[in-house]
Formats: sequence, structure tokens, C-alpha cells
Amino acid sequence: MLRLIFRLLAYICLSLAIIAAVLDAARSVGASNLVITSLRDSWQSVSANSFALVETSIRTHLYSIFWDPLMLWVLDAPTVLVFALLALLLYAIGYRRADKTGRFAAR
Repeated sequence: MLRLIFRLLAYICLSLAIIAAVLDAARSVGASNLVITSLRDSWQSVSANSFALVETSIRTHLYSIFWDPLMLWVLDAPTVLVFALLALLLYAIGYRRADKTGRFAAR
């Protein structure tokens, strides 16, 4: 059951990565220049209030050092890359290996 949840989250993240790639491609065609949207810009365009809430929560409840170098580096990364890597990680966690017993057994 837990593997199913991880795989479902992986497919959702992959869908978000594809949507972000299509949006960046459309913006690039419209601007006649390569446009790559950062995760911060995407998040603020969807919900600026939740972005501010997460920022203040991390700065007050966790170390502020955690926000400045690490989170700012992640938030400056392209949205496509962040969601694609997250999808890969979640799918690897939820991956079910093939059963090797009986692989070479006579049928």
C-alpha cells in the first residue's frame, strides 16, 4: 500500500514536470528566447501566501541557515528539474523488484 502511494506521488510529480516543461516551451516560443521558470517564480504565481507562510515557518521553527543556502538554491532551480528529480526519487522508493524465484524453472 505504501509503495502505491509513492508511485502515485511520483506520477503526480512527473505530470507537474511535464506541465512545467510545456509552459516553459510555450513561453520560449512566444519570446523567441529560452525561458526557464524557477520553482520560486512558479510557486509565487500559484500561491504567494503559502510561499510566505513556508518561508516564515522554516525560518522560525527550523534553523534559518536551512533556508538561506539550501532552500534558496532549490527554489532557484528550474521547476521542471525539481519535479522530475522528485518524481524519480519517489518512483525509486515505490519501485517493486521483480521476483527472481522461479525465473529459470521449467514450466
